Amino acid sequence: MRRMTTPDLACRTARRREFHVPGLTLHALESGQPGRPGLCFLHGGAAHAHWFDRVTAPFADRFHIIALDQRGHGESAWAEPPAYGTEDFVGDLLAVFDALGWPKATLVGHSMGGHNSMACAAWHPDRVHALVIVDSRPAIPPDRLETMHDRGRRSLKRHPSPDEAVARFRLLPRETVADPAFLAHIARAGIAERDGGWVFRFDPATYGVRRPVDGWKIVGDIVAPTLIARAEFSLGLPAATATRLAEAIRDSRLVDVEGAHHHVTLDQPARFVAALEPFLRDVHGWGAMSGPPT
Repeated sequence: MRRMTTPDLACRTARRREFHVPGLTLHALESGQPGRPGLCFLHGGAAHAHWFDRVTAPFADRFHIIALDQRGHGESAWAEPPAYGTEDFVGDLLAVFDALGWPKATLVGHSMGGHNSMACAAWHPDRVHALVIVDSRPAIPPDRLETMHDRGRRSLKRHPSPDEAVARFRLLPRETVADPAFLAHIARAGIAERDGGWVFRFDPATYGVRRPVDGWKIVGDIVAPTLIARAEFSLGLPAATATRLAEAIRDSRLVDVEGAHHHVTLDQPARFVAALEPFLRDVHGWGAMSGPPT
């Protein structure tokens, strides 16, 4: 895969949007034209909308696209008092759909975003045209959830400069083969000056009070056509678990994204696009989309 250049980043041409949902304001990157089918990308925990900067552009000629900063993440507001249950994230999502005039949309969710997408598809089948689960498991093991809660009780670490913050940026989990220049872009897009230092745009309470539902109890209610895109080297979604998930969702297909660790859209953006394109083509009944992935 060739190295990142400035034109490769969807955020360079995307439109910035704000959505006022009950109690807070959400930020998003918008591309494509209104009136086309809705396609919404949801990032994982402690991430933000720019995680999709190398995978949205190939679909902009067919869809109206939103890459959303979920509550407590990126440029979206922090919930006060903290409210980070699955129901809260799904409620935001429906409010965004309504603001855009989308009767339904295709959801593409990575990790935490995949969890929230599964819940939305199960609870609101009339609003989800198709579902893409990107290296996401339906439920978080109790020991992992306790670790998240512990992490959420810590204060954000402040760095003396933007460059220092970028230099200290690390993925979680750390395994990655992503382009270092792209990782630096992701880091720089995810920092802000706060209380005399530079911190990452992430409310610790999103981990500290996280209340995920047990997705295994609801995935059988999903009726939308579903693609499960598992990272080849996934630690959180072993092959057996991915197979179990595919068996639980009645209209699903399972693919491995070769060469990817958990952060699929960072590690292997072209291969992810190559897996997503035929699925979207099938569920929307279109011919091949224009333009090769970069």
